[in-house]
Amino acid sequence: MTTSTTAAPQTKEGAHLTDYVHPEVLVSTDWVKENLGQPGIKLVELDVDTKAYEAGHIPGAVGFNWQTQTQDVVRRDIINKDQFEKLAGGAEISPSDTVVLYGDNNNWFAAYGFWLFKIYGHQDVPLMNGGRVKWLNEKDKPLTADPTPVTPVQYMAKDPDLSLRAFLPQVFEASKGGKLNLIDVRSPDEFTGKIIAPPGMNETAQRGGHIPGAKSVPWSQAVNPDATFKSAADLRALYFEQKGVDPKKDTIAYCRIGERSSHTWFVLKYLLGLNNVKNYDGSWTEYGNLIGAPIEKP
Repeated sequence: MTTSTTAAPQTKEGAHLTDYVHPEVLVSTDWVKENLGQPGIKLVELDVDTKAYEAGHIPGAVGFNWQTQTQDVVRRDIINKDQFEKLAGGAEISPSDTVVLYGDNNNWFAAYGFWLFKIYGHQDVPLMNGGRVKWLNEKDKPLTADPTPVTPVQYMAKDPDLSLRAFLPQVFEASKGGKLNLIDVRSPDEFTGKIIAPPGMNETAQRGGHIPGAKSVPWSQAVNPDATFKSAADLRALYFEQKGVDPKKDTIAYCRIGERSSHTWFVLKYLLGLNNVKNYDGSWTEYGNLIGAPIEKP
């Protein structure tokens, strides 16, 4: 971290944070409050849109719209290098900055933002553990509805690290042989095909079910009631002991549109330290619309 009054892992959330393989990828709400306004620390709230941000946000934070700013809406793809540079630089973010990400829905979209920042090589980009909901539930945490003024700067990103991203041919290969962990992080009803998408969601598919060979490990099982991540011991018990994920194998996580699977990707790669974990951001809206693709539906 660039500047800190308290080392990030040593937080009031508990000593278990230091048990993660990469504790530096999380900061507490208290750490964020103590470091508000510090040079070199930038705050980004990333939600599905900016309505929550506009209603009230952490002082100094800028708001990113997941739907329109982190994706190319024409190509249905992540934004390219040039678009990412304009997004980050336009928010007055430099490559050397500590960029603290947080958001609603237990940090779904913030985790997607983390994944995107890592694809383009940003070094220091922790999540605020517990996200927006935890900040709102703590009476000593300030909020403002005032827009944060920014002065755009030049941001130079690295070439995209596509080792963090799974594409359809890799998913087909993972489904066939059992050589990889394939993890479906959606709800049980989505996994079984009872529903295609959660109620009220626009992005959908033609068919319900799951990719053959996938294990069902809903993202929500990795978090506590206050939206913070469970301890490393609890996460290892969940994925390795209860769900049979083999930590020695490469892993692909998927959901419906790639944001919930980013959350699980973050847990497996950074909190538990699995070596090769990919996020399949095409997820069910790609796979479930394919003609002739094998699907399991109990």
